Amino acid sequence: MNYFEFYHIPESFLPDEKAIKARYYELSREYHPDFYANEDLGTQQKILELSTLNTNAYRTLSNPDLRMQYILKEHGLLEEGKNELPGDFLMEMMELNEELMELEFDFDAAKLHEVGEKSTGIMAQLENDILPVLQRYPELHGVTKEEALQEVKTYYLKKKYLLRIQETLSKFATRS
Repeated sequence: MNYFEFYHIPESFLPDEKAIKARYYELSREYHPDFYANEDLGTQQKILELSTLNTNAYRTLSNPDLRMQYILKEHGLLEEGKNELPGDFLMEMMELNEELMELEFDFDAAKLHEVGEKSTGIMAQLENDILPVLQRYPELHGVTKEEALQEVKTYYLKKKYLLRIQETLSKFATRS
């Protein structure tokens, strides 16, 4: 079952966090296995499945990155080997990666800081650019919704790439 349907909330990249939490607690009480200890095994199994579904739905919908990944997967947009990034972004990332490789051979704290600032700036720009798309997504239909999903997919993939770079930067920072 779709997590948004299970929680009776509209599909959104920016859902009402309080509604998610409230629904989680409501269903946690309703599907708590202890309340069904005297029921037949079939009922107990069904309740256990619903309780697990509730936990998984909450874990996914309450985390912005997991929620985004979930929506994209639900729309069949995150397929292994079919996730391409724009060439200009890849060129920019190649330059950052080259700077990281230089740091590997010739560490320079000022250069590390500079690369960190670049990656943070790129991430901030990505988030700034995607916010209007995320905000208007629930009202979109048809082609415009598909276009928005493609924009979100590109953002998601770029963000994942940048997070790997930032992870590498963190490793350098701990060594210095």
